[in-house]
Amino acid sequence: MPSPKTKKQAEQQQQKESKKGSVAYENVVADVQQRVKQKGTRWGVAHVYSSKNNTIITITDLSGAETIAVGSGGMVVDADHEEGSPYAAMQATYKVSAAAIEKGVTHINIKIRAPGGHGSKTPGHGAQAVVRALARSGFRIGSIEDVTPMPTDTTKRPGGRRGRRV
Repeated sequence: MPSPKTKKQAEQQQQKESKKGSVAYENVVADVQQRVKQKGTRWGVAHVYSSKNNTIITITDLSGAETIAVGSGGMVVDADHEEGSPYAAMQATYKVSAAAIEKGVTHINIKIRAPGGHGSKTPGHGAQAVVRALARSGFRIGSIEDVTPMPTDTTKRPGGRRGRRV
């Protein structure tokens, strides 16, 4: 049995490699699928927030009260400008889906959200990659819906009467 120090060093080495992108999370999902026996159907909801700068994936139970797994583009890439890319979104999704499969989730509903309000009303580049990665992970997709907040009364934009002074 390895000593605690070497085990800790091995975990740190694995975390460094996963940050660099040398570990493909698709393989992690495949390993989890082989290891975990599915007992019936359990539904979850994938909340996807996708802006141009980042993509955040949260898998919850149907009520949304209990969080099953969380991941973001910034957790899998080093450079800040890569957080909103489809690659980062896909890798984060594989990481999150492996955790959800371990906890028994088999079917999923997807809710996609853009910044909305005064921000962009269209989701970022990572949203489509997330949906494709969830389908490849082995989840049965029930529905895909857009839950971007849309102001109906044109709320006041920040900055004041004379605008933002730089």
